[in-house]
Amino acid sequence: MVFKRRDKRSLLRVIADFVWPRGGWARAFLYVKYRVRRLPDSPERIARGVWAGMFTTFTPFYGVHFFIAAFLARAMNGNILAALSSTFFGNPLTYVPIGVISLQTGHWILGTEFDDEVDASLVSKFLAAGHDLKNNLLSLFSDRPVDWSGLRLFYDEVFFPYMIGGLIPGVVAGTVGYLICLPLIRAYQQRRRAKIKAKFEAIKRAAALVELEQGAQSIAKASAPDAVSLRKAN
Repeated sequence: MVFKRRDKRSLLRVIADFVWPRGGWARAFLYVKYRVRRLPDSPERIARGVWAGMFTTFTPFYGVHFFIAAFLARAMNGNILAALSSTFFGNPLTYVPIGVISLQTGHWILGTEFDDEVDASLVSKFLAAGHDLKNNLLSLFSDRPVDWSGLRLFYDEVFFPYMIGGLIPGVVAGTVGYLICLPLIRAYQQRRRAKIKAKFEAIKRAAALVELEQGAQSIAKASAPDAVSLRKAN
């Protein structure tokens, strides 16, 4: 396979690289920026893909961000690879501020109250939702009662406000990313085309010089017997 890793990583190494990539997040960000700039597509399509990827990071559908970004990019006629790369905007360093901004905006739009102790509140609600999922799954094979209170609380106070509140900051972040990336990618592609054109021109000039030298050498070889015959005649 072309994209298969030569060095297989263990599960712990994969988790560690997700939390803190080798070389740090700055190097990882530079790598993603480099890959996005070099995508073989128009600047407009790449920028639309960036918009889709950055917008997706403000949705609460963790685990399927790649699929949502690809779907949005497809619907917007954007570059899917740019969309997938731009989901990198959501990472362990930015998930907390993204979540807080989305939750605050969502509760403000819905007219509900936002819990200031967001860390403890979110953890407890996530645990309650997971507890309900586990117990309700086990209830299919046992006499345990079904209880959806934890999931209902999680949906009402976390998931739904997050989903509604992420729309506005997601659109703002995606639009800012689009406006920044479009001129940068356009300038990069123009500069790269100019460099490639200059290289081709240099190759053409070198080839022309070689042809001239070969022509001069062939003329010299052709004229050499004539000079010898003239000396013999004299």
